[in-house]
Amino acid sequence: MDSRLLTALFAGAAVLLGAPPLLAADRSPFGLEVEGGAAWLSRNDVRIPGDSGTRFDLLDVVDSGPYGFYRIYADWDLNRRHGLRLGVAPLEVSSTGSLGKEVRFAGTTFEPGRTEATYRFSTYRLTYRYTFASGPRSVWRIGFTGLVRDAKIQLEQDGRSARDSNVGFVPLLHLHGRHGFAPGWDFVLDFDGLAAPQGRALDLGLKVMRDVGDNWQVGLGYRALEGGVDNDEVYNFAWLHYGFASVAYRF
Repeated sequence: MDSRLLTALFAGAAVLLGAPPLLAADRSPFGLEVEGGAAWLSRNDVRIPGDSGTRFDLLDVVDSGPYGFYRIYADWDLNRRHGLRLGVAPLEVSSTGSLGKEVRFAGTTFEPGRTEATYRFSTYRLTYRYTFASGPRSVWRIGFTGLVRDAKIQLEQDGRSARDSNVGFVPLLHLHGRHGFAPGWDFVLDFDGLAAPQGRALDLGLKVMRDVGDNWQVGLGYRALEGGVDNDEVYNFAWLHYGFASVAYRF
């Protein structure tokens, strides 16, 4: 996953923006959704400090998974065009593995061998989104997300311990689409992302939702989160995969 995905998604949105707006579909203004399932890591390359540490694969120490996870989203349609969404997505995993080489990490040198590691990447998001096209079967929104990340990498070995942690703000672009492909069934695309020379964050979710009663939906989906940062203080790029079930309620 790279910046070409971001370009393609927003190019499609730009085409739709040129079309006349459609009538907004009737729906309750407040919504709550919970995702839960399993998460896997397929990449986690680390070098801390970014200009003088040893580059190594954290997956040699932290198992690739699966790990349990959950996300919570709450949204509020202020009116037929404008809306807000709040998202909470905690994730922290710990495991024991083996370093294959000497590693200089966060001012401490770790020898090859058994090592304990903790990886945390929790995010908290506030999104503003604008409905630029809506109708009986489809709704499309575009906007901006302010993401606060709470990240940490920690290594422990034979009484030695070192960690790098930070809390930071990341602005992202947002795209959300919902299409009713059959009575009672929706396909949903959900994307937050932005790429720059110093790093990137790309979070894409795809899911199928089914009506199960008044204002209730359940569904299944897949989500990919890829990105990282490359500067003098931190080099870290990771790729996570999520398989999940979802329950949503509008009130």
